[in-house]
Amino acid sequence: MDKIQYYILYAYMWLHAILPFRVLYVFSDILYYVVYHLVGYRVKVVRRNLAASFPDKSADELKRIEKDFYHNLCDYYFETIKLLHVSDKEISKRMKFHNLELVQELSKDGNSVLMYLGHYGNWEWIPSLMMHLGGTNFQLGQIYRPLKNKAFDRLFLKIRSRFNTFSIAKDDTFRAIIRKRRDGIQTMIGFMADQTPSVMNIHYWTTFLNQETPFFNGVERIAKQTGFYVCYLDVQKVKRGYYEATVRLISDNPKEEPEFAITEKYARAMEKTILRNPAYWLWSHKRWKRKREDVERQQQEIKHRDK
Repeated sequence: MDKIQYYILYAYMWLHAILPFRVLYVFSDILYYVVYHLVGYRVKVVRRNLAASFPDKSADELKRIEKDFYHNLCDYYFETIKLLHVSDKEISKRMKFHNLELVQELSKDGNSVLMYLGHYGNWEWIPSLMMHLGGTNFQLGQIYRPLKNKAFDRLFLKIRSRFNTFSIAKDDTFRAIIRKRRDGIQTMIGFMADQTPSVMNIHYWTTFLNQETPFFNGVERIAKQTGFYVCYLDVQKVKRGYYEATVRLISDNPKEEPEFAITEKYARAMEKTILRNPAYWLWSHKRWKRKREDVERQQQEIKHRDK
């Protein structure tokens, strides 16, 4: 049954993917009206997040960001489908990367790189970076959270392997990275680290977008154990269907960084990206659903129960 569902989904998306971008954006405009005006998908969550993040903005400014967010969310959907049928030339024209000389330099000693990313712009196009890594031996990978629906999970894994990249299930992250290092494979691994960690993975809080926010510090822990370099990919949406991303160094000596310094640098870099143009971040996620006192209480309860 899962296989049948997968082929139905694949056929549906492929029929859309063969359409030109200009047609897909007409569909996106229609979807925007349905998702935002008719269904109101997570509108309360988006409004609450925006109001708390930007208390100094007027109601009109917040409304403009809200509408632009939903437009971008619908564009993201069709742009992601388009990955099933888009040429390398076309995607290279629409997704540009800067400061790749830093990547070239970091690759010279054979060390690997952990790349912080965020749910900003269209993150599904980021793996096209693989086409621009000539002169290096990097294999490009990404951490993902498996979807409950097996057909959807299989389809998204296919989309995410479009540029010969590999995916690592979230729970297998450290083991997979160590295996690659043991096998002498130089890797660049992307981490989407801007969403809410699970309760027992919350070890660091900082002020982010005007709110006390927990951050996942697993990337920092891996970097300190392996000595891998740490970078951040700063994404900008230039215009509809066109993005640029700049590689920025966070640490070339993570073992010597103070505790949580790498995580804090990422939080500040991600915040800067969002503040430059807030509409293109994933505001529909319940980023601030957990309060510090509640998390600390739950952590103590879990530790006591597990004794």
